[in-house]
Amino acid sequence: MSGISVRNWISSIADRGRELLDLPLSVPQDPFLRQATLCHDLVSQKGEARGTALAREVVRGWENLAEKDHLRFFEMMQNEFSADQIAVITASDAYKADPNEVNLAALTQASEPARQELLRRINMAPGGTRAIVDMRNVLLNLIKTNRQLEPLNADMQHLLTSWFNRGFLELRHIDWETSASVLEKLIRYEAVHEIQGWDDLRRRLADDRKCFAFFHPAMPDDPLIFVEVALVHGLADSVQALLAPEIDETAQSKANTAIFYSISNCQTGLRGISFGNFLIKQVVEELKREFPKLDQFATLSPIPGFMGWLRTRQKSDNDDAKQAGDILAAMEDDGWVSDPVRADALKKPTLQLCARYLAHAKRGKSPLDPTARFHLGNGARLERLNWMGDISTKGLRQSGGLMVNYAYHLDNIERNHESLVNDGKIAVSRAVSQLAGNQG
Repeated sequence: MSGISVRNWISSIADRGRELLDLPLSVPQDPFLRQATLCHDLVSQKGEARGTALAREVVRGWENLAEKDHLRFFEMMQNEFSADQIAVITASDAYKADPNEVNLAALTQASEPARQELLRRINMAPGGTRAIVDMRNVLLNLIKTNRQLEPLNADMQHLLTSWFNRGFLELRHIDWETSASVLEKLIRYEAVHEIQGWDDLRRRLADDRKCFAFFHPAMPDDPLIFVEVALVHGLADSVQALLAPEIDETAQSKANTAIFYSISNCQTGLRGISFGNFLIKQVVEELKREFPKLDQFATLSPIPGFMGWLRTRQKSDNDDAKQAGDILAAMEDDGWVSDPVRADALKKPTLQLCARYLAHAKRGKSPLDPTARFHLGNGARLERLNWMGDISTKGLRQSGGLMVNYAYHLDNIERNHESLVNDGKIAVSRAVSQLAGNQG
């Protein structure tokens, strides 16, 4: 059954169930109280048709709920739909007395908060999955100043991780013939290199470019994550060149390298649920099948944490603290980019410290830089640094104008991943290793 057929079927069930509801008589008119009452009714409901209809009313109620009531709504979900404490204590005592599998199952069931069942039932509604993703988006903003809502966030993430399992995702090739509604979302969601309108998007979907996205059956017109790829000759060293208007008409027949130059997560409400590792690996397989001459797969990536790390380094007692300070002072004025003498003086020390940052700076066993953490965690190798790789305002502010290639050597991906996860060892090319020197 297709995604559209499933949605129509669910809607028809909700329509039939709607006839069984008597909302004006049974539900308060105050929007927040109405929503709370509907949620309690939904959890206690046994019938499928009426339950689906109630779920749809909860979704509509959420969509129309005033922003001032969002915090109250989440507090209600967490506090009024918690686990039954008496049932938990009883099941826990039984397991302590006899720690067998039956008692463990009973304890697990008793420990599950009722809000998980509430979310599962909301998910029954037409548009229910979309609504829950939106709810978590709002919750993640509120939780910054309302840490007491962490348990609700954990429950949402737990369920969404199951619902957005890789087995449910569909990989689609995006081109200029894709629906306008999806193409508009690419422009809106692009997070790495802003798409400057329809002409720019058309260029990124030309014959020497590829774009792939993951979709979920419950949100068939809304990409979850997408990657933009350039078909080129050799490793790319400048995003300006990749975004230039000229099209390489020979790329599909002659290119030997696929450069992943932008990966954008589209749904903030799915933060913490990883799709990117699956996306890159599946896209590599798709590209290899379509273009057998491709023998190199790599990224041209930003280094978003580099300038912040330099500022931290400047204040440290490390040997390179002065070097970091000198670089920051020289880059304070963006005019250095167009001054060959100043740029040349900056090149070597900046490359050295950036190599040290990417090869050695860590958070636990993982690379400190978020983009490095993603690609190196997927099994890529830190391949090459590119001076003046991105001289846009954003590129200068985040990365000092540098970009990096992470290479996906297919025979070594699993080994690199295991070495990083188990031993904290970052796969680094000889060239970058020499630049980095010893850890400072």
